[in-house]
Amino acid sequence: MTPRVREILSWYESDGPGVRTNLARMLNHGTLAGTGRMVILPVDQGFEHGPARSFAPNPPGYDPHYHFGLAIDAGCSAYAAPLGFLEAGAASHAGEVPLILKLNSHETLLADKDPVSVQTGSVGDALRLGCCAIGYTIYPGSAMAGSMYEQIRDLAEEAKAAGLAVVIWSYPRGSSLSKDGETAVDVAAYAAQIAAQLGAHVIKVKLPTAHIEQDAARKVYEKEKVPVGTLTDRVRHVVQAAFAGRRIVIFSGGAKTSDEELFEQAKAIRDGGGFGSIMGRNAFQRSKPDALKLLGRIMEIYKS
Repeated sequence: MTPRVREILSWYESDGPGVRTNLARMLNHGTLAGTGRMVILPVDQGFEHGPARSFAPNPPGYDPHYHFGLAIDAGCSAYAAPLGFLEAGAASHAGEVPLILKLNSHETLLADKDPVSVQTGSVGDALRLGCCAIGYTIYPGSAMAGSMYEQIRDLAEEAKAAGLAVVIWSYPRGSSLSKDGETAVDVAAYAAQIAAQLGAHVIKVKLPTAHIEQDAARKVYEKEKVPVGTLTDRVRHVVQAAFAGRRIVIFSGGAKTSDEELFEQAKAIRDGGGFGSIMGRNAFQRSKPDALKLLGRIMEIYKS
């Protein structure tokens, strides 16, 4: 156990040995083991966006076993997916990579301005499949956010009692936010704070832009001269919002983009004190050799 991992585990003062062991499983696995950084492969997009939008760019991705193999061969810290994908390969790859069961999902067949996710898995499923954590998406800003907060509160209590860690995807979205506001720096920081207050051990947010959505927040940012001019500044601010960096905050890779842009984002996350990336489409929508090369380079950036 490295001093850095011991330090991170010490931040979770209310958690017992089971939860800390499962956090350590992710922090001590793969290429970034022991560094305090993480790169997680999430593949929930088949449910969230549809199969063709997710896997047609790289057809091997229709096969659940492909993603287990990609996460293992790349040296990822963990692999996160909904119930069906994990059930399809958990036995074949038992013990080869830490697993996170995504407990809720949202599909795009229904156009809703105020989204809400539906629970599709359970803590019992996570234990049965040998997972180290549960994952759950909340949509701060949605009119339905309250029900999601209540559900993850109950699920987190059950998971922690069973020794599982809790990962929260905190994605602002809803009729009260503009499209630009979904990734605004003030909203992203707020989303990280909400996830931390809900008891998350690991928080997943989108990379923030320099846009400030809330008028009341803008006055404070201007008065206190909060630095938000660079992506590094904004990452640092979002991490600060998660209990002064005492919660693991990782950043979403988003839609597929160029290698160079992803490398620059990784450098900003590293330099801003972020804990790493959770990268789905930018990995599994590339051919496997290209994905392994990309993920390897990003991990090198985090190690440097």
